[in-house]
Amino acid sequence: MTTAPIVRVQVPPRTAVGELRAIKIVWEREVVRFASDRLRMVTSLFQPLLFLFVLGTGLSRIASAGTGGLNLRTFLYPGILAMAVMFTAMFSAASIVWDREFGFLREMLVAPIRRSSIVLGKCLGGATVATFQGVLVICLAGLVGVPYAPTLIIEVFAMQTLLAYTLTAFGVMVAARIRQIQSFMALTQMLIMPLFFVSGAMFPVTGLPLWLTVLNRIDPLTYAVDPIRRVVFSHLTLTSAVRHRLDPGVTWAGWHVPPLMCAAVVAVLGLAMTAVAVVEFSRSD
Repeated sequence: MTTAPIVRVQVPPRTAVGELRAIKIVWEREVVRFASDRLRMVTSLFQPLLFLFVLGTGLSRIASAGTGGLNLRTFLYPGILAMAVMFTAMFSAASIVWDREFGFLREMLVAPIRRSSIVLGKCLGGATVATFQGVLVICLAGLVGVPYAPTLIIEVFAMQTLLAYTLTAFGVMVAARIRQIQSFMALTQMLIMPLFFVSGAMFPVTGLPLWLTVLNRIDPLTYAVDPIRRVVFSHLTLTSAVRHRLDPGVTWAGWHVPPLMCAAVVAVLGLAMTAVAVVEFSRSD
């Protein structure tokens, strides 16, 4: 009786080039998946546009006294931009749960690459998609009285890209241990709207009750909405009283947090959430 020859399987060694290629493939898969789903592109913009044009227009007359004559849609624009990025970034992370349900994630996890490469590819892919959605909202700036100044566009684009990565990392971190898409969608819906409303996207962040001030300062989205609003307001012609009332800036114990510090907070949170997501993926699935 003859025995079958033993076939030795060789796993290629991990190299930096191989890890970068894995990150690129995961990133490219997220981008291609989004580009092929035109319905998702449209529906992702529906709610931000609803808030900006329907709610903003409908409440303009009521709020005109409090805004000093500034169009309410102009005031809401920075927050709506953050909303567009937030929805797309969070729902991009839902692909992890889909991949787990259909078994594709297991195939990715057994590949001879680091789990961190998968996480980075997912985060970068989701951030790219969310940034694209944000760019579409930037293109609408002129319709709400925001000028197309080159410095404004560049600074807003940079901040929204940073926010897109951080929110995607947050979504990946949450999705890492969730096994059903229904649970993920319910959890994100529970988190998204409170994060948006508490961030000051719809109101100035001074003169608030203590409990709301505390929630506002611990909301990560606050530190993205505030610098975007500062950039937008710096290109508007407003009286000092109106500017102070509508764009007071985030403060810590009376100290005004500079925009670069706000960006640093968002960046640190993004890196921290990426690290947590890597740890979660490193556990056995």
